[in-house]
Amino acid sequence: MPATIAEAEAVQDELRPLVDLVGPGPAEPRTVAGLDVAYAEDGDRLAAAVTVLDPGTLTVLDTAVATGRAAFDYVPGLFAFRELPALLAALARLTVEPELLVCDGHGLAHPRRFGLACHLGVLTGRPAIGVGKTPLVGRWTEPEHRRGSWTPLLDGTEQVGRVLRTQDGVKPVFVSVGHRMDLENACAQVLRLAPRYRLPETTRQADRLCRAEL
Repeated sequence: MPATIAEAEAVQDELRPLVDLVGPGPAEPRTVAGLDVAYAEDGDRLAAAVTVLDPGTLTVLDTAVATGRAAFDYVPGLFAFRELPALLAALARLTVEPELLVCDGHGLAHPRRFGLACHLGVLTGRPAIGVGKTPLVGRWTEPEHRRGSWTPLLDGTEQVGRVLRTQDGVKPVFVSVGHRMDLENACAQVLRLAPRYRLPETTRQADRLCRAEL
């Protein structure tokens, strides 16, 4: 783990060229992991949870949790470094291998084009996507109100993700590629994992698990 902002940015610069933004990624993964982190009231102690689901039935196949302390100061653009050690520890405890990682956060839609989904994807070698509740960068317009509608998330002239409506009339989510996926497939997987609610079931289950651990 880096000790300074300069070291952390150097790590991002070193790993960013390894990101595969083309994919296309698995069309029908048999196992999908949701990853989320919850923080205690002191803002330092955390619990990282991974929940592996069967995306066809949304049945939970495996879970793992790791607790600890934030591994890095809060710095915009470097937030992944706070959570990576605990998330990697939780992934290492799984007995069911996920074919896709769905992160509660961002991938390419990041000021340095290397969000948590990119970082975890490169370190684990697994396909990964980011699904954020709010945007970190970019401008966008509201998609139509029906499920499946989307608009581009643009940072300058570059499309860094999509603003995707997962349910009729609810707030959209912000989908971006992390590693070994293309954006079209990433959005298809998010819709597959969100048949009833705004957020993918992978995120909902991981969120519930890490909050319960705290």
